[in-house]
Amino acid sequence: MMQDKAFAIVGRIRKPQGIRGEVTVELLTDEPERFFAPGSRVFAGTITGDIANHPADRKNLLSRQELRVEQASPYRGGLVVKFDAMPDRTAAEMWRQRYLLVPADEITPPADNEVFMHDLIGMHVCGDDGTEIGEVTGLYELPQGLTLEVKREGGDVLVPYRPSVVREVDLDQRIVLVEMSSGLFE
Repeated sequence: MMQDKAFAIVGRIRKPQGIRGEVTVELLTDEPERFFAPGSRVFAGTITGDIANHPADRKNLLSRQELRVEQASPYRGGLVVKFDAMPDRTAAEMWRQRYLLVPADEITPPADNEVFMHDLIGMHVCGDDGTEIGEVTGLYELPQGLTLEVKREGGDVLVPYRPSVVREVDLDQRIVLVEMSSGLFE
C-alpha cells in the first residue's frame, strides 16, 4: 500500500509512565510546543518515516491511527504525553519505541546544513578520498549521540554522526561523505 504523503519524525515513544496511559517521549524536533500541544495530532510510524499500523491490529492495512495529544509536560529533556488512544498502561505499552510523525508539509524545512533523520536511511556512504564504503541501513540514538549503521562488504560499522566524522550530506546525490582519517574504516 502506497502512502500519498511524506512524513517527518518529531519524536519517539520510549515507555509508559504511570498507570493512566501516559508515555515518555524523546523529542526529535526543535518545535515540541507545536507538535505536542493539547489537541495536536501525530501518527505512529517507523524510523524510515513510514506510517505504521495500529499495534493492536497490524494485519489490517487500514488501521493507521492518528494520536491526539491530550496533555504534555516536560520530563528529563523530553515530555510525558497523554494520547487519546492510550487509556491505560497496557494500551501504552503497545506503542513502546514507535516514532511519532507529522506530515512533512506541516514542519519547518531543515536549514541547508540540516537533514531529517529518516532521509539518511539508504544513503550511500563514501570516503572523502572517493572510497565507496557502504549504505546507511539504520540509525541509533546512543548516549554519545546519533550513530549511523553502515552496511559494508566486510561487515557493518557504526559511524558517529558528528562533524569530525561526517563531513557532508548531499541529499540530491544521496551521499554521506565521511572523514577517512577517522580510523573507522580500516
